[in-house]
Amino acid sequence: MKKAFGCVFLILLSLAFSLSSAEEIRITPAHDVSDSIQALIETAERELGYTEGEHGYTKYGEWSGDPYAQWCAEFLCWCVHEVDESTGSHMLNEVYPMYSSSNVGKNWFVDHGRYIVRWGNLEGWGYQWLKGENEFISTGSYIPEPGDWVFFTWTNDENTDHVAMVEYCTRNSATQEVTIHVIEGNTPSAVIHAQYPLTYKRILGFGTVHDCADWTMRAGNTGEKVRQLQEKLHRLGLLSAERVDGRFGPSTQSALQLFQNEHDIKSNGIANITTQKALNQAYEHLINQDPETWRVDSDDDDDDLTLDFFDFIPVPSPSASPAEEELSLVDSVENDADMDADVNDDVPDWVDVP
Repeated sequence: MKKAFGCVFLILLSLAFSLSSAEEIRITPAHDVSDSIQALIETAERELGYTEGEHGYTKYGEWSGDPYAQWCAEFLCWCVHEVDESTGSHMLNEVYPMYSSSNVGKNWFVDHGRYIVRWGNLEGWGYQWLKGENEFISTGSYIPEPGDWVFFTWTNDENTDHVAMVEYCTRNSATQEVTIHVIEGNTPSAVIHAQYPLTYKRILGFGTVHDCADWTMRAGNTGEKVRQLQEKLHRLGLLSAERVDGRFGPSTQSALQLFQNEHDIKSNGIANITTQKALNQAYEHLINQDPETWRVDSDDDDDDLTLDFFDFIPVPSPSASPAEEELSLVDSVENDADMDADVNDDVPDWVDVP
C-alpha cells in the first residue's frame, strides 16, 4: 500500500514539474506579416496605457465623431487610419472596416469574404473550411494571425459586443493549448494587452487579413465570395458577364445546377464543399489551357510566342459522402455546445451584463 502511494506521489510530482516547466511557444503565422500590418501592431502598442477621460471621453471617439462612445472599434479604426496617413497605405475600408456599431464590423468582413466563425458555421450561409482542406472548420481549427480582428459577444447571441486585434498566438508546450494575445481598447477604460484561450466561448469569430477560408453559398447570399463563384461560372461559359454581380440569384443557382449535373454532383443549387472543389478544379484547368495565360512577349513585335495545348479534358467528378451532403444543406447556424445559456458565465469582470 505504501509502495503504491509512493508511485502515485512520484507521478503527480512529475506531472507538476512538467506543467511548471512548460513554455509558451510563439506560433509562426501561416502568411507573411506585411509591413503595413506590422506598422499597425506597432501603432496600437504605442497606445498601451491610454485611459479614457471624464465621462468616458477618448481621442478615438472624438476622431470617429462621438467623443463619449464605447470605443473598442474606434480605437482599432483610429490605428488603421494613423498607419494609412503615415505610410500611404490604404487599409481602412479595404483591409479593415470603418465602423462604430455592433455587428457592422463583422458584417463588413463577411461581405468581403474574410470572416471565420469560431465553430465554423456561418449564419445564413453554411459550413466553412480552410482553403486546401477537406474538413469543416471546428473550434480551434483556425489560429488567428497578426492583424486579425477578434469579435466577442458577452451575451448568448450572435451580436458583437467587443473587438480586439491579434498581436500573435502561442502554444503551450505541455498542454498544446493555443492562446491569443491581443491589443484592445475600452477594457474597461484603457488600452491594454489581453490574452484569451482559442477555445474561449465568448469569441464569435475572426475578421481575417487574408482570404484563407471558403464557405457554403446558397440563394440569397451576397458579397465577394459570391462574386468569385460567379466569375468562375462565367469563365466556364455557364453564366453571362452581366450576372457577375455578387448576388446569388436564380441565374447563379441555375448555372450552378448545370455545373453539378455535368459533373454528377447532387443538383441542389448550393455551392457546398464538394461543388466548390470540383468548380475550382475545372476553373484552374481552363485557365491552364488558355493560351493567353502562357503567352510570352518579347521585345520584338514579330517574336510573340504562344504555347500549344491539348483540347479541354473533362474534370473527374468528385464524390460526396451522404453525411457531407447533409451538412451542406444546413439552412441556419447551430451554435456549438459550449455556447451555453448562462449569459453571465465566463464574462470578464469589467463587463456590465444586463
